[in-house]
Amino acid sequence: MLTIPRNNRLTLALIAACGIAACSETDPLGPDLTIPPGTATITSDITANRLFRAETTYTISGFIKVADGATLTIEPGTKIMGDFDVPGSSLFVLRGAKINAVGTADRPIVFTSERSSGRQAGDWGGLVIVGRGIINRADPTILEGTGTNAQTNPQVNYGGGTNNADNSGTLSYVRVEFAGYATAADQELNSFTFAAVGSGTQLSYLQSLYGLDDAFEWFGGAVDAKYLVSYESGDDHFDASEGFTGRNQFLIAYQSIRPEARAAAGSPSSDPQGIENDGCNGANCLAGQNSLPRTDAMFANFTLVGTGTGVVDATSGGIGMMLRRGTAGYYLNGVVARWPRAAVSLRDQATVDRVTDGSLVVQNLYLAENGPTFQAASGSTVQGTVNVSTSSIEVAAAATTAASLFTALPATPATAAALDWSLAASVAARTGGTGAFTGAVATKAGSFVTGTTYRGAADPAGQKWWAGWTNYARN
Repeated sequence: MLTIPRNNRLTLALIAACGIAACSETDPLGPDLTIPPGTATITSDITANRLFRAETTYTISGFIKVADGATLTIEPGTKIMGDFDVPGSSLFVLRGAKINAVGTADRPIVFTSERSSGRQAGDWGGLVIVGRGIINRADPTILEGTGTNAQTNPQVNYGGGTNNADNSGTLSYVRVEFAGYATAADQELNSFTFAAVGSGTQLSYLQSLYGLDDAFEWFGGAVDAKYLVSYESGDDHFDASEGFTGRNQFLIAYQSIRPEARAAAGSPSSDPQGIENDGCNGANCLAGQNSLPRTDAMFANFTLVGTGTGVVDATSGGIGMMLRRGTAGYYLNGVVARWPRAAVSLRDQATVDRVTDGSLVVQNLYLAENGPTFQAASGSTVQGTVNVSTSSIEVAAAATTAASLFTALPATPATAAALDWSLAASVAARTGGTGAFTGAVATKAGSFVTGTTYRGAADPAGQKWWAGWTNYARN
């Protein structure tokens, strides 16, 4: 436990009053306050540097902000819960603030539901980080899920930033479970939200479990990430838009059901996808679907496993990779399996233009048990008119199932002991990856994304990077 200043009698009195078993506090004393082992309820914003310690279980009650200039540090093994009785309770790390939540494989940091049993998607809000990065929309840019109540949930603006190298801290070995509460119609919170977050921020070993909306969503910015897991998402697993230019490598998404939501929290999406990336859409786009900076992300070494037939409406959702609204980017060395509507969908003329000018690259994919490889052209869907090279897209034999691709595909429900995303010995995707990048791909990859001779998120001969810190409970 940290030392309490000797002459701080008010602190000592508060500690004595709290006792060992439990404590409810609103941080009146700032960074010197350390709660003894037990519990703590956070009911007011964090306005000075603060440490969450592993021996204390914290409850986030309401829409709690880490304010500009403050840093929240969280020890390995700490548990943070969203207050079930204050719907949508969330943690926001605002511009100019930082969060340093660095767990370990055997002591991950866990944000989860307050309920010990009967947990559901949308039990609480989620983890939101807002940076000073660049987006391609003009103000006002009000973050989705905020602004529904001027007193308890005021607006959070994430537009107008100019620093794509901004630093909002570090997240490593962090799980977010049972999040995604909708504060109003079409105002959903995600498990992880990165709004205009800059590349000075470090993200690695993160899992979203059973969220009601997107697992990971990026609005502009340029933050990079490695080792992301999304398990049973209510909407998209990985969703990027509004000029996001970061790089993501080693991603796993698994979907077999539509998550069950808590009452009045909203409903799972009718069109969940594995990856859904947009250029820009809706109000305030600087130049419609051609707004600059374009969404120009890199997604490398991803494994996306969908529901198969009969779970989601295959007329609206169930696509492995949805690329639309003028997005550019690089999508390399992926395994896409069991998506009922299509493996890949390219939409809108602005997206076609990115394929034509070479700024949208899809290559070295291995596909199995999907609907068609490309969604049929209709309306704004343009597969029938755009020439997408399929020379590096390999489609498995029709009888190949998603389950047969992996050493152990998650059971229903999965258990960590039985889960192994390594490709089975006979699967062709163990080879065929881009081992050495060249040209524009190499420029984009830089030193962050490494070439691999295999496809998918798991190195057949390497460490099982997801082992030990991930969780696959559904309630």
